[in-house]
Amino acid sequence: MTGSAQPDGPGDGPMAVRILVGAQLRRLREERGLTRAEAGDPIRASESKISRMELGRVGFKERDVLDLLSLYGVHDEQERATLLARVREANTSSWWHPYADVTPNWFQRYLGLEATATLIRTYEVQFVPGLLQTEDYARAVVRLGHGSAREAEVARRVRLRMERQQLLSRPDPPMLWAVVDEAALRRPVGGPQVMRDQIEALIGIITKMPNVKLQVIPLAAGGHAAAGGAFTILRFPQQELADLVYIEQLTSALYLDKREDVDCYFEAVNRLFVEAAPLRDTFQILDQVIRDFDEVPR
Repeated sequence: MTGSAQPDGPGDGPMAVRILVGAQLRRLREERGLTRAEAGDPIRASESKISRMELGRVGFKERDVLDLLSLYGVHDEQERATLLARVREANTSSWWHPYADVTPNWFQRYLGLEATATLIRTYEVQFVPGLLQTEDYARAVVRLGHGSAREAEVARRVRLRMERQQLLSRPDPPMLWAVVDEAALRRPVGGPQVMRDQIEALIGIITKMPNVKLQVIPLAAGGHAAAGGAFTILRFPQQELADLVYIEQLTSALYLDKREDVDCYFEAVNRLFVEAAPLRDTFQILDQVIRDFDEVPR
């Protein structure tokens, strides 16, 4: 059952609900001592499909969920109705659904989880973070990654990015703490004027939005804790959802939620906060970058 597309709010977005429903189904199966293969047989599903359902990576058919609940010994009508309501919530369209044609599957999961997060920690080495990009800068970035795309497709990808940024100004926004390499601020993506406007926009954002913190790693700092590349760590309001590390690649992405992996990235980002210039210096650094762009011949 699919509803109309609605912006994911600060609570449980459809993607988060899907993961929570999947986790509940896994718990019920394990309590009955059943394997995934044994659970899949009554609903004519493979072991891999049961695994994808339990990980929240696919949508749910209500008939399948009802059959699984019967198999797991859940016969209380109220309990079954409650879970079915969550299934319907999980199957509603996310805000990005109208852009599915320009959004790869591996990125759709991130969009759903980002909309649910209460804390976003991100490190960028090459570009200004997507949540903080101006429209002109975003257009230049999109063209770099999709050089053969038609203008209409570029425009849709940029609009998707602009709508994505609305989560920072919603009534209960997440905290965004970004660490950006100074090289990303000095690389004239789109040209000096586009980059100058982008830096001015960053100053405006961190001035007006207390939920956005920006630190810069100066070029003079040398090596640092995140030399391996850009990454993002998401934290969620639901205790059942573990912290998640997102690493974007050229044609895919990694989602890390194992405790040892997340701990490693937490250690790296905490060291970045220390190694980067203090928050109080961010304005001065950005202002200096603007002055340097003003000296570039036009």
